[in-house]
Amino acid sequence: MDFAHFRQLGGFYFFYFAFVGAFASYWSLYLKSLSFSALQISFALSVMQVMRIISPTIWGWIADHRSNPQTVIRALSLASVVLFAGVFLGDRYLWLVSVTACASFVWGGSLPLVEAITMGQLAGQTDRYGRIRLWGSVGFILAVTSVGYLLDHVAMRWLPHIVVLMMLGIAWFAFKIPDAVAHHGERSGEPIWNILRRREVILLFVACFCMTAAHGPLYIFFSIFLVDHGYSKTSIGVLWSLGVIVEVFLFLYFPKILKVIKLEHIFMGSFAVATVRFLMIAWGVEWPALIVVAQVLHAITFGAFHVAAMTYVHRHFQGRHQSKGQALFTSLTYGAGGTVGGLVAGALWEPIGSGLTFSLGALTAALGFILLWTNRALIARV
Repeated sequence: MDFAHFRQLGGFYFFYFAFVGAFASYWSLYLKSLSFSALQISFALSVMQVMRIISPTIWGWIADHRSNPQTVIRALSLASVVLFAGVFLGDRYLWLVSVTACASFVWGGSLPLVEAITMGQLAGQTDRYGRIRLWGSVGFILAVTSVGYLLDHVAMRWLPHIVVLMMLGIAWFAFKIPDAVAHHGERSGEPIWNILRRREVILLFVACFCMTAAHGPLYIFFSIFLVDHGYSKTSIGVLWSLGVIVEVFLFLYFPKILKVIKLEHIFMGSFAVATVRFLMIAWGVEWPALIVVAQVLHAITFGAFHVAAMTYVHRHFQGRHQSKGQALFTSLTYGAGGTVGGLVAGALWEPIGSGLTFSLGALTAALGFILLWTNRALIARV
């Protein structure tokens, strides 16, 4: 991959995850400022995850059959800006849920297509994926820290303006990304349903579903959780960014890490660390140092997990199935897992409390670890 393509893809990741950082970290606080309940907030944010179940598969299928995913990415990025701008037209609950649903349907389809293009551009050097993806982490860090600082000094009503600006950045770089490169591996002509029926593919999808479901309470309620315990919005931004800062170094050195630790051990280890991390958050909020350590572990529970998962997906879905494979993975793991985790967290947050809700997340991550450990021979042979 030449430097121009590296810069173009890196720019897309930068603004995409800057948006994710601002939205995931503070949108729940924006909804709370409008006096919505915990269940309403979790439902509103879970709508975004529901769209991630539906839209990636649809747009991935369209992109693969049109053979020009970059055109689809550009259309989706522009449409997401226009649709999300609907938040400026009203702040009633059903209106905001409808706007989020429509914008997420088009927004959620672009990342899997870009992931497929990135993996294709790397041409067999998928261990270098982290060096491109780290720019998404940089965008996330800058967004959560700067937006957190701003929201300590300006009214929460300015958050939608900030989010839309970041979406405009996504659209700008959507027009810069390089063309897709198809690499026709030995499985490229095989029907995709044959791939999906493999035991190792089913195991991968189910385990990753568990991991994303385990993160549900974190992504929806972590900021509210910290505010309720006296943390400032600036400190929340710092805490969100801590793990991502470490994640940047993990992405940089991932090829070297792979020379020392096998991919399957990194993958399984991320589930074990997630179990410990969510227990620390559940019962350690009164000790800031413990929360700092828990957030640093995000580099493993998301960073290492994500790179390993993307590598496995790329190995399974090759040639003409690249976009569909990435889309199905996003739909069935990040989409479905995030939806279930978020809705369950919203339903339980007030009845059983934050500690038990985060503990349930830890239990879900532990279930994923047990599934992988008892079937580790399947993961190791891929």
